[in-house]
Amino acid sequence: MTNKNKAFRSPLFYVGDKYKLYPKISQYFPKTINRFIEPFTGGGSVFLNVSANEYLLNDIDSKVIEIHEFLEKQAENPDLFFKNVFEIIQEYKLSHSYVKDIVPQELRNKWKKTYYAKFNKEGFNKLKKDYNSGKANTTLHLYILLIYGFNRMLRFNSKGEYNLPVGNVDFNKNTLTALNNYFDLIKKKKTTFHNLDFLDFFDGINFQEDDFIYLDPPYLITFSEYNKLWNQETEERLLNFLEYLDEQNVNFAISNVTHYKGKINKQFLNWSSKYFSLDIKSNYISYHDNSNKEFKEVLITNYQPKTSSNLKVVNEKSEILN
Repeated sequence: MTNKNKAFRSPLFYVGDKYKLYPKISQYFPKTINRFIEPFTGGGSVFLNVSANEYLLNDIDSKVIEIHEFLEKQAENPDLFFKNVFEIIQEYKLSHSYVKDIVPQELRNKWKKTYYAKFNKEGFNKLKKDYNSGKANTTLHLYILLIYGFNRMLRFNSKGEYNLPVGNVDFNKNTLTALNNYFDLIKKKKTTFHNLDFLDFFDGINFQEDDFIYLDPPYLITFSEYNKLWNQETEERLLNFLEYLDEQNVNFAISNVTHYKGKINKQFLNWSSKYFSLDIKSNYISYHDNSNKEFKEVLITNYQPKTSSNLKVVNEKSEILN
């Protein structure tokens, strides 16, 4: 399904999505997986690429799960889906380079780096207004807002209104490819989506042999919209539960950031010292400044990975506490 240099990317285009890192982290996953269990599914690039008998998927963001379930249904008739997409794009006069690039050259010359945002702003704002008023309040309209919105994110205000500005993006061939890959892949998978707190999600699972849990929770020391839902208390809840899973001999792997812009996640480092830790080279894209920030990302497993050439057991307690 994948090669060592490439993975299929989710059409939700999450900032921080693991599709680029998937070839690196997946080499440490168990070779045989019965049920792939993911409490922080997000855009879904990991589950799309994993081979398993069944997929139990969860996210606390109800809109993210709404889009996954919607796209899963659209996989039954992709032609009708793209027909409906194109009708909405034409209605709101949005750019669509996957069919034809209609942005005038004059606009490209004047706004060399932001011409898509300039071209789409009026139509995007009308679509956003219609969605928030209920005039065009379908999941397809929400997905198109995601595609044309700033950083391709989902954000809502206290009134439940979508409130991101237009992004300098387009419905392009990469979007088309990601959607077609999603449709092809998810038709072959036995998936169940949930919208729960992660502990409530786990509470409904009776673990079986060869179950595998992959976790990519919000990062305590980095900045993003998603991470605002996370604090030391929720981190502690998660880490305590992972200790319980280890006692039950359930295999898990968890991605996290231990060092970022001078910050250290001592809570996670102290906990992880008893497990296997692998350094994962990556760059963090900040929602606030959209620039690459070098940081230290790790993959922690409670089992010894089959591939162990780069494996080391990290024990940084003495270093960070002194």
